[in-house]
Amino acid sequence: MELKKFLDHVNQGRPVQGGSLVHQYMTKLAQDAMRITARLNGSYHEPEEIRALFSELIGKPVDPSFRMFPPFYTDCGKNITVGKNVFINSGCRFQDQGGIYIDDGALIGHNVVLATLNHALEPQDRGTTIPEPIFIGKNVWVGANATVVPGVRVGDGAVIAAGAVVTRDVPPRTVVGGVPAKVLKVIQEPSTQEAKVHADLCLADK
Repeated sequence: MELKKFLDHVNQGRPVQGGSLVHQYMTKLAQDAMRITARLNGSYHEPEEIRALFSELIGKPVDPSFRMFPPFYTDCGKNITVGKNVFINSGCRFQDQGGIYIDDGALIGHNVVLATLNHALEPQDRGTTIPEPIFIGKNVWVGANATVVPGVRVGDGAVIAAGAVVTRDVPPRTVVGGVPAKVLKVIQEPSTQEAKVHADLCLADK
């Protein structure tokens, strides 16, 4: 099997049966990911070296604005997509076979888990995994030790509180927290006057 066929399979949400050719290829990707993350996590690297290793891990270049504090862990890597000005803090674990998409300006806190695989519920089929993607919108802040489960979309500008377990979609510009996570507050749009004051301050700083 080749990478494109594997990604086509999982990105269509098709189950991966234990022992199948797709599962065998998924195991190979896991071994490759462990080799790269061992290099990433094993010693100090300059920011440009971190970007190079992360690009090798995900199989495509990342923007020069991408930043990460290792260690970082994944058992695949090849189904991660990150935008511009994304920051991933230390200790994060991405299970990305189902697809993880992180849009511009997102901040991912310490020890965040993004998991895109479920196991089949029937005991005789428990070795079968079912992929579903996670989408993290623009300027989202995911707090430390939060977990996001398969199939969740987090709207632009949202905040996930530390320690939250997110089991359903998060509306844009909301703060969610708890287990399971629920909406705690709405982040109001700034008024016209507030926006003008902010713009004036920005201009004054230049």
